[in-house]
Amino acid sequence: MKKTTRMLTRRVCAAALGLGVMGLSVAGTPASAAAPEPRPVPTRWEFTFEPGPLRLAWVETENGPAPYFYLTYRVTNFWGNDLLFAPDVTLVTSNSEVLRSGRGVSSAVTEEIMNRLRNPLLESQIDIVSTVLEGPEHARDGVVIWPATALNVDEVTVYFAGLSGEYEAYTVGRDTDDPRRYSLRKTMMMRFATPGDIDRQGSRPFDLIEQRWVMR
Repeated sequence: MKKTTRMLTRRVCAAALGLGVMGLSVAGTPASAAAPEPRPVPTRWEFTFEPGPLRLAWVETENGPAPYFYLTYRVTNFWGNDLLFAPDVTLVTSNSEVLRSGRGVSSAVTEEIMNRLRNPLLESQIDIVSTVLEGPEHARDGVVIWPATALNVDEVTVYFAGLSGEYEAYTVGRDTDDPRRYSLRKTMMMRFATPGDIDRQGSRPFDLIEQRWVMR
């Protein structure tokens, strides 16, 4: 029972961190309005996004072998005009860790993982930041990488921003003495199951259990 309670607590904390201001209250007062949802039909620019699998890689570093999560993807611009692509990707674990892609990842680790993938068109998160021309012939392949600082997580959630120009202002506690205003961006959320100790996961992909747009 205690173990189940701890797991539930970790998941609740991770959800609160990952969903940003959704459902927040100020000084115990419920938010004045429900958090906005993405529009059913895009009204601003948007890339077509094709995620690859989330995997774990062990890479030799100066401090010995170290594990890293990595996710490949493809973006295509069908919007009708050239668009700037600048991905902002966060990984949130079920034990409440929040990791920005690329942080704590050396250029040598990035190069090693990209070499293993054997895709000559693959670009790192830094190199891929540029204008994407319109049309499927100009699709871009990228990879994002995070250090796997904990290997006993039950679930990880990836929030991929930079795919859409849709945003919306959201105010929490409008009727209180301390209202707070946020700017939420349309973001792709992907939840992956990582049950138990994953240090022996090898190159097998983690199971994708949910994928949808959120405002975050």
